[in-house]
Amino acid sequence: MPSHASDVPTPTSRPLDESPSDTLIVGAGATGLATAWALAKRGQSVTVFESQAQVGGNLHTERDGEWQIEHGPNTVIMKPPLYALLDELDLLDEAQPANAIANKRYVVMDGEPVALPMKPIDALTSPLIGWRGWARLVREPFVPRSNAPEETLAVFVERRLGPRILARMIDPFVSGVYAGDPGKLSVQAAMPRLAAMEQEHRSLIIGGIKRLRQARRYPAGVPTEWRGKLVSFPRGLQYLVDRLAERIAAQPAAVIHTHCSVHIVRHEEEHWVVEDSQGREWRARSLVLAVPAPVAARLLRPLDEALAEPLASIVYPPVNAIALGFREQDIEHPLDGFGVLIPRGERRRTLGALFSSTLFPSRAPAGHKLLNVFIGGRQDPAAAADGDDDTQVARVLDELRDLLGIRGEPVWQKVTRWPQAIPQYEIGHLARIEALDAALQGHPGLYLAGNWRGGIAVGDCLENGRLLGERLGGGRRD
Repeated sequence: MPSHASDVPTPTSRPLDESPSDTLIVGAGATGLATAWALAKRGQSVTVFESQAQVGGNLHTERDGEWQIEHGPNTVIMKPPLYALLDELDLLDEAQPANAIANKRYVVMDGEPVALPMKPIDALTSPLIGWRGWARLVREPFVPRSNAPEETLAVFVERRLGPRILARMIDPFVSGVYAGDPGKLSVQAAMPRLAAMEQEHRSLIIGGIKRLRQARRYPAGVPTEWRGKLVSFPRGLQYLVDRLAERIAAQPAAVIHTHCSVHIVRHEEEHWVVEDSQGREWRARSLVLAVPAPVAARLLRPLDEALAEPLASIVYPPVNAIALGFREQDIEHPLDGFGVLIPRGERRRTLGALFSSTLFPSRAPAGHKLLNVFIGGRQDPAAAADGDDDTQVARVLDELRDLLGIRGEPVWQKVTRWPQAIPQYEIGHLARIEALDAALQGHPGLYLAGNWRGGIAVGDCLENGRLLGERLGGGRRD
């Protein structure tokens, strides 16, 4: 039977304690756990609530025999905050860098996977850019800055880099990473560094060159061999959140309740009160909702519509992750890279595929290959809803056979459906967050966090949670 890929036990609930905690945290995903750890290690009393059987949110690894898949994110990027956290959790020796060839990525062009250029000299001859693309790129340093307070990513990229780069590089990247639509995403909200680069350097090319030079002076504290690496663990990414939960639960004043669905939150006198679906109540001076925006909106609507409305308006499109295992001889493509992205202009509904068994060892049995394929997203939500699991598998197989030279049928498969997958930082997102923060001023002791603000990546969630915990705990990292 399929099983949890980590042997680290999920914390079990202790007997209920009626005395108030310092902080209640609803949601034991990456953000909630990082917040709880920052508080618990400082001796703060913390109670965490998780509706599911295990912690981690969308970080969920499954092992089925010799097949191992991630239901959500597959990797994290090693940056200084993550390195410090892994060191703190004694996980550096167990961290697993991705295969070096994972730097190579493919984009489909005219029905063929084409490798993205990894070096400037390769870009000169890349068919993805072509002479028309270069004719537009050489004019980029002379394109004036925009004075618009907010632009869609599509408008921004086409204005600065031209329609070819938008269609062949940015569109598949946005679909693959955000499951988003560049014609709807706000560049200022979704990719603030890109927007800031234009304002600071006037040119993305000039700014990019300067940042490459700065990258050579990477911050101290991260050894050279780890800098910027894609990372996981032999037991998968869930091992990271399991370790976090284990360390939190080991603190004398901290507890994690799983299988505990929060039904009501309210404020009474000097305390915030959490009530679960069984009518049990907990109290604390501070309350953190580290849950998806729609869940936070549902909990907060009886309290204040001004809190609920901005959260409810954040879009989460559906995405299905379809894991397919094949005999090695049944795939002609060498799968020598991170994966392949498929632009919408190719008229295929599949967003792309990760070459999971290439990224890390022990993801597939010997002599086999594992793909993790994605379908749905903001530009084609119906693709994730149409048909049962077998229909979904047949659809993506039909679209990948010619691209990857797939000759046989999968010998193993697993479909994971995310009806509300990734929050979209679309036009108006910054205004929604500003309105939300203004409304929070009327509710002291209430804090909201999650991947719907401050970045969708796992590393962003961990760091934002740490910063929130330090803010609540009144201290900084030692």
